[in-house]
Amino acid sequence: MHFVERQKKLQEAYETLLSRKNEKVAGLSNGICDRYQFPVLTAAHAPLCWRYDFDPVSNPFLMERIGVNAVFNAGALYWKGKYLLVARVEGTDRKSFFAIAESERGTDGFRFREFPILLPETADPDINVYDMRLTRHEDGWIYGIFCSERKDPKAAPGDLSAATATAGIVRTKDTYNWERLPDLQSKSQQRNVVLHPEFVGGKYALYTRPQDGFIDTGSGGGIGWSLIDDMTQAVVKEEQIIDHRYYHTIKELKNGEGPAPIKTDKGWLHLAHGVRGCAAGLRYVLYLYMTSLEDPTKAIAQPAGYFMAPEEDERTGDVSNVLFSNGWIADPDGTVYIYYASSDTRLHVAVSSIDRLTDYCLHTAPDGFRTGKSVETIHQLVNKNRQTGKI
Repeated sequence: MHFVERQKKLQEAYETLLSRKNEKVAGLSNGICDRYQFPVLTAAHAPLCWRYDFDPVSNPFLMERIGVNAVFNAGALYWKGKYLLVARVEGTDRKSFFAIAESERGTDGFRFREFPILLPETADPDINVYDMRLTRHEDGWIYGIFCSERKDPKAAPGDLSAATATAGIVRTKDTYNWERLPDLQSKSQQRNVVLHPEFVGGKYALYTRPQDGFIDTGSGGGIGWSLIDDMTQAVVKEEQIIDHRYYHTIKELKNGEGPAPIKTDKGWLHLAHGVRGCAAGLRYVLYLYMTSLEDPTKAIAQPAGYFMAPEEDERTGDVSNVLFSNGWIADPDGTVYIYYASSDTRLHVAVSSIDRLTDYCLHTAPDGFRTGKSVETIHQLVNKNRQTGKI
């Protein structure tokens, strides 16, 4: 194909993709949220100018010079009339970076800005970065906390897989200029760290996930909580677990806070992921819980099980059988856009509302931690429906 013709077809296909309208998936959902037909971001959404050299002299065959493997796990923020997604973009070289896609709608029309974020490095440069959580804090800054991965300096000779996970921290006031702060100091490795949007007792508050190693949580008990004196020199001094892992549950192996919680009139609404091991590997699902407005460490609602798990095409990808979310946006009218990734490959949206999500949390039975209790809960619901004449 001639250079000019190929360039034209590439641009036409790209515009067709980005202008595609997204529709709610037909049929009945679980009533908690509604999925949408198409992913909001994929590798194909990466700008052509990132991937192609359009100079016919240096690239006569118009080959893709820089490959993009996946786009997923985005932090989210409503900013100056637009929905912003700080997406994890993974190149075919396995290096991830952050790039902002924005749209005037929450379900489609996302376009990346011309350049990805040129993230400032520390004295010990990150080998890889990913999964930024965004928090608009009451101190006036927008903070981004992400996983900074480095090769484990204690690895045995020849071991090229051992890594360490640290929470990297940046902040901005305009979403264009990002200031790098020192990494979070913690006695344990940290991969899922989220900043609470308000001061607590005059201090910054972090949701943490202490773990013994890069992959294994080991003695880490679940989602933690730590008060921080200064985000410009953030140090975890004390840590308490506020959402525990449990045997034979969706969060048996690991769990981690997703995005920053949403403040409602009934409590803080939390979105998290739970992980269990199975014959197919690790299975990641999403669950919700709520904590007290007066004491964000106190759980007031913990529905049993997940409210979202991989379905159909979401089950397959680079890391199959995974749903993960680190971004959501609540509109003033109560609409909630949940941005979730499937199988470390693509980013989707599900839409719900504050009323639906809080109702689900406050009126769904908690986990009884054994089969007998689960069956008792079903019996109670059947009897209630019989008494009200609904069956």
